[in-house]
Amino acid sequence: MGHQVTIQELEKFTDNFNQNPKNQVVARATQKSGVLAAAYNERVQGELTRVFSTELDTENVTNQRQSGRCWEFATLNILRHNFGKKHNCKNFTFSQSYNFFWDKIERANIFYDNILDTVDKPLNSRTVRAILEGAGQDGGHFHMGAALIEKYGVVPSYAMPESFNANNTSALGKALGDKLKKDALALRKLKQEGKDEEVEKAREQFLGEVYQMTAIAVGEPPKKFDLEYRDDDKKYHLDKDLTPLEFLHKYMGDVDFDDYVVLTNAPDHEYNKLYGLPFADNVEGVCRIKFLNLPMEFLETYAVNQLKDGEAVWFGNDVGIQSDRKAGYLDNNLYKFNELFGVDLTMSKADRLRTGAGSATHAMTLVGVDEDNGHIRQWKVENSWGEQNGDKGFFVMNNAWFKDYVYEVVVHKKYLTSEQLALAEGPITDLPAWDSIA
Repeated sequence: MGHQVTIQELEKFTDNFNQNPKNQVVARATQKSGVLAAAYNERVQGELTRVFSTELDTENVTNQRQSGRCWEFATLNILRHNFGKKHNCKNFTFSQSYNFFWDKIERANIFYDNILDTVDKPLNSRTVRAILEGAGQDGGHFHMGAALIEKYGVVPSYAMPESFNANNTSALGKALGDKLKKDALALRKLKQEGKDEEVEKAREQFLGEVYQMTAIAVGEPPKKFDLEYRDDDKKYHLDKDLTPLEFLHKYMGDVDFDDYVVLTNAPDHEYNKLYGLPFADNVEGVCRIKFLNLPMEFLETYAVNQLKDGEAVWFGNDVGIQSDRKAGYLDNNLYKFNELFGVDLTMSKADRLRTGAGSATHAMTLVGVDEDNGHIRQWKVENSWGEQNGDKGFFVMNNAWFKDYVYEVVVHKKYLTSEQLALAEGPITDLPAWDSIA
């Protein structure tokens, strides 16, 4: 039998609250200014210095605006830093709309695969519900960005500029999501009736309609373009009539995404194990989503090593926790909620994952680190929220926040031990669509 709140309990709660005169002072301040302002720790501003012992040569930032494309922006930021270093052009940018377009097509295709592969399960099963809930969404992982780049290449930002619907994806996402769910019902019915030929005809029709919707909303991607830019020494460059894949291979041919591994720190899962997310893959047969789960010290060490070698680091994190978007602070001591409420709200990283209180909600790029005799003090973070947030778009993150709220880093395999490398190349343990690190 459930517990019913009694009048006696409520009277006790009231008495306890009012016996402490500080509660009324704190309550007035909190109700006037809001929870975040009342809990804000001003001392953080003096501790995060924005000076870094290792720092990449960066200048401009990108802006994903009202979209969930952070994973795509962070992946392209890694690529553009590589281009800038190699071709002496640090402010060169790639088109996010181009890869966004192809993601919608490929993600619809794999959605149909997943629907047909689970036709024996009821609609209200946990797996099918998770697949349906992902229809039309923007969120993603590093391997999804890598898969799109490997298959379709890249183009400069001017070759396919950002459109309204690429910057504001909610309406298109809702329309595509509704369409995909409707298609799912039709495909399931045909498959269950054994009409395989009709399944394939319907699937092709549906995918063509997804292409039509995306082309109307975002525009069709270019098949060829002229590469034209001035490098940092003001030298003019022109290379005409390139395809997106030709551009990728000619100008960034030394970037091989197979040389990189996604390391995760998910303490609610077994360490030293390779996990996969088959229901989150976006391109059939290319770049499976997989994570090697390791203790946090390896993510820290390998990220520092890569930065010292002059290369940026893609990382997944829970940016909405203990962060100041406007100031660009990521500090685990930024908001004193325990002191404000007089209640212990502390949870371990594993417990946050187990309960859904924590997850990887955003992707950004590490472009600097500050060390003191091997001790990591803080990190320089390139975000994709434009120059109006942080210090011209750059955030500073203390290492305690890194430990608590960073869940993934993407590093070159050369930094791994031989044992870790074997694990990264080894068999994958697939996770369900609703897993905590999905």
